[in-house]
Amino acid sequence: MLQRTMIAVLALVLLGAVFFSGSAPDFTYRLLPGYFVDDEKAWSETPLDFGQVTEGRLPEAVIEQRAVNNNSAQPADKQILFGDTHVHTTNSADAFMYSLPMMHGASGAYPPAYACDYARFISQLDFYFLTDHAESFTPRQWRDGIDSVRQCNRLAGDPQNPDLVAFVGWEWTQVGATAESHYGHHNVLFKDDNPDLLPARPIASIGVGVATVAARSGSAKQSALLGLLDPRHKNYYTSYNDWVMQMAAIPACDPDTASPDLPLECYETAANPGELFGKLDEWGFDNMVVPHGTSWGFYSPPNSSWAHQLTADNTDPSKTRLIEVYSGHGNSEQFQDFAVRVRNEAGEWVCPEPQPNYLPSCWQAGEIIRDRCLAENNSEEDCNQRAVEARHNFVQVDGIQGFMTVPGSKAEEWLDAGQARDMFLPAFNYRPQKSVQYGLALQNLADEDNPLRNRWGFIGSTDTHSARAGHGFKQQQRLNTSDSTGVRDSFWESVFSTGAVVSEYASTSLRADQIDPVAAKLFASEFERTTSFLTVGGLAAVHSAGRDRDAIWDAMKRREVYGTSGHRMLLWFDLLQAEGSSPMGSAVAMDTTPRFRAKALGSFKQLPGCPDYVVDALEKNHLQKMAQGECYNPSEERYEITSIEIIKIRPQAVAGEAIAPLIEDTWKQFDCEPSPEGCTVEFEDPDFVTEGRDALYYVRALEEPIATINGGNLRASFDKNGQAETTDMCYGDFRTSIDDDCQQPHNQRAWSSPIFVDYKK
Repeated sequence: MLQRTMIAVLALVLLGAVFFSGSAPDFTYRLLPGYFVDDEKAWSETPLDFGQVTEGRLPEAVIEQRAVNNNSAQPADKQILFGDTHVHTTNSADAFMYSLPMMHGASGAYPPAYACDYARFISQLDFYFLTDHAESFTPRQWRDGIDSVRQCNRLAGDPQNPDLVAFVGWEWTQVGATAESHYGHHNVLFKDDNPDLLPARPIASIGVGVATVAARSGSAKQSALLGLLDPRHKNYYTSYNDWVMQMAAIPACDPDTASPDLPLECYETAANPGELFGKLDEWGFDNMVVPHGTSWGFYSPPNSSWAHQLTADNTDPSKTRLIEVYSGHGNSEQFQDFAVRVRNEAGEWVCPEPQPNYLPSCWQAGEIIRDRCLAENNSEEDCNQRAVEARHNFVQVDGIQGFMTVPGSKAEEWLDAGQARDMFLPAFNYRPQKSVQYGLALQNLADEDNPLRNRWGFIGSTDTHSARAGHGFKQQQRLNTSDSTGVRDSFWESVFSTGAVVSEYASTSLRADQIDPVAAKLFASEFERTTSFLTVGGLAAVHSAGRDRDAIWDAMKRREVYGTSGHRMLLWFDLLQAEGSSPMGSAVAMDTTPRFRAKALGSFKQLPGCPDYVVDALEKNHLQKMAQGECYNPSEERYEITSIEIIKIRPQAVAGEAIAPLIEDTWKQFDCEPSPEGCTVEFEDPDFVTEGRDALYYVRALEEPIATINGGNLRASFDKNGQAETTDMCYGDFRTSIDDDCQQPHNQRAWSSPIFVDYKK
């Protein structure tokens, strides 16, 4: 009897071992509450696997036709090329997190080799930059990323006429705890792919932003419980924890040693842009540093501004020649005159009142507390006072945790508080003083003989995290082509639910010193609202003298570039002068009336599916994982251009000059008649000479509206007085169907780089 019992116990142990190893038959796992179908075994590959770029390239006829399509409307010595300067793979820690099996819509790892395959075959770009987070690199991954780019270029054909040019760089992901210490995210881009012409390691940021990407310690490990709840994918969860510990094992670099003299195996950081620029100068390699996501309030503290960055210590015009106007995290173009909080005459932070285009979050904090208070049958006088206190408590928080002063608040309670209402696909919790327009109007006049100002060229990018470079060609597959994410189902929601305990109403707000970020699960409600603002991302376009690496890089350096919201619109913008024209991105000094010409041609409407030459080139499962049946597949019909808008900005002429009156948006607008030739306009500025001050001008070209992913953002409804009443959020988790793209009509658009016209005194 004892022997039989021992045999039975041993059998159960063996069965349990097989079951929890993940190697048992699939049907046995259907008993687990977190089970889901994974017939393709999507998580068998991890970001720690090197990955190989697919051998093959596009047919020469495709490249030749692309050149014809992009240049026949404006014959010249340059051609328009499209690319993506901001591509993340699952070598970025946040991307690895998004790819975990319990995430809604996740489909496994997308290591660097996927970026090349996607850019070459699926989106059919002309170039891309691999830019994973410096904060989550290991030395091996930096080398692997370079190797993948070199593989991609090796397969591109003639270096003077390649089907694709791959570049490499990294993202410096800085986040300040306060506005005064905040500089924001920047991409560091390099011209060459030769390891001898690249830094030995990425340079990461210092500060609270690192924790939002990857805490380089055991504290970032996922619980071993995940492997027990989902044993089929145990190895994938384990690989994430292995990676975290690999990062934790890398020692910090000596901050007093020059970057090229440091050992290969150390973790290097820079606290601010000035330090970053200095370290890049020590290497001496050609580079550009591109700010991006600048108005995104999910990580930018209230009252963040360009002002403290536009200093001699933190400005290098030779590096910061470009800026991302638009990405998968929204639009950062426009300045609007509202603020999260303002100072009163006594210098104290107070909550501003709502205005038609903006509901301050501090104001809504008071409304939430008042409603809870009244629901407890307290007096109206008492509840009004609690609302005042709630607004006060919110604005005393210097960082982005103001929402935590309202205990246990739900996303729905905040309505559309903090959002720019009358803007094209704005970044979440918009920070107007970090907008592109504000940065262009600002000038540091401390040194009158050498004033500092930003002269940025405009680009767009994806900034999404699944190696899908340039995926904005079709407004489909929201969970694959945007960063919207969340847990897969209600079971996983219960596993990750907050442990915070709050009363039913929690009708008194918290002070800043009472916030408990661990218990309250920081940003739970804000993360839910953020997913309604994530899009398929944009593109960078260059007017290039050729298809090769040097020509693309030179176009970027001279700012002869423009950004789009994802469609491949063709755009030209020139200053017309007697001695010849000057293209977008130019800086010109003159004392006569400037005259301009702008021309725009709509992008090609897309056919369903993928071209046959793409289907033939890629292994079936690989194609399905990357594209899910949809590739760049242009028809012969273009979208119409509906209008061309001109924006004029006059940089500050004296210190402290008010910014809002300096930005004229829209300065001129031209409605366009439908035409296969696109839309061409000419205009001049007769006020330039009489005003006698510097100005800059840029073009915004709009296509006919189409259904757009997250086009309505929070989809708020308003009462007759213009006050928000409800929202209909587009969740990243299971509450919104994987097939729901949350579309509303929008005009896709392109932004030219400015032409900077200085007044010649």
